[in-house]
Amino acid sequence: MTIAYLNGQFVPLQDARVSVLDRGFLFADGVYEVIPVYGGRPFHLSPHLQRLDKSCAAILLDNPLTHAQWADMIGRLLAQGETGDWMLYIQITRGAAATRSHALPAKPIPTVLAFCQPLPLMSDEVRTQGVGAITLPDSRWRHCDVKSIALLGNVLLGHQALSQGCNEAILLRDGQLTEGASSNVFVVLDGVVITPPNGAELLPGITRELVLALAEETGLKTLEKPVSEAELRHADEIWISSSTRELFAVTRLDDQAVGTGKPGVLWAQVYSAFQSFKQTYSISS
Repeated sequence: MTIAYLNGQFVPLQDARVSVLDRGFLFADGVYEVIPVYGGRPFHLSPHLQRLDKSCAAILLDNPLTHAQWADMIGRLLAQGETGDWMLYIQITRGAAATRSHALPAKPIPTVLAFCQPLPLMSDEVRTQGVGAITLPDSRWRHCDVKSIALLGNVLLGHQALSQGCNEAILLRDGQLTEGASSNVFVVLDGVVITPPNGAELLPGITRELVLALAEETGLKTLEKPVSEAELRHADEIWISSSTRELFAVTRLDDQAVGTGKPGVLWAQVYSAFQSFKQTYSISS
């Protein structure tokens, strides 16, 4: 997929250009959304666009496109490439102003960008062995519920995990679990699937909501409640979810085995339900 949508035009991705005065470049003044695409069909498009609306509102920016316009543009963008599994990236910034100023422009002309890249698939090794994670202090800003393009904090935390041979950094603030550097986190304690409640400390994940619903449909009890560091470290299972990674089992935390050290029975149950739902969704949507 080598075509991008930029401000009303479809252009080769390598030729897409924005002004150096764009507020996204100068101030990280923008928001984004990531939507998985399976078999050429956007997955849970409406909830993603609703979250994009909320992110725009949180930074006092009107969403420049209606949901119908987004759907039309996305359909035309996906038609530029082969049918397959993609990661669709959308970014909206407040656009370029005449001068660099902290003051919000009265009548901004937003920059709207969208492009696709291949969706990473879970390897057989990860499916059978799980992944490692480390815990780190949550040093990010206090509005993690906004899908802001100001991701340097997340990037540095995630890099620290990768540099230690781990897949994710699981973040703690004031002795409580928040989320991963680029994921939501679940723990299983005594057969109950628990995840921290939505709030300013974490992103309200679309996949997070689906995992909770599927867990309940398979007969599991779920709770949205604060999770202490002690509960995290003594969990029988730990899962991470995101739009591009679906649902991973964390089997090592800070070099200590989680549960049996293998993906747990409840993870396998919900992961299987996720795959079945994904296939049904792609056929029926």
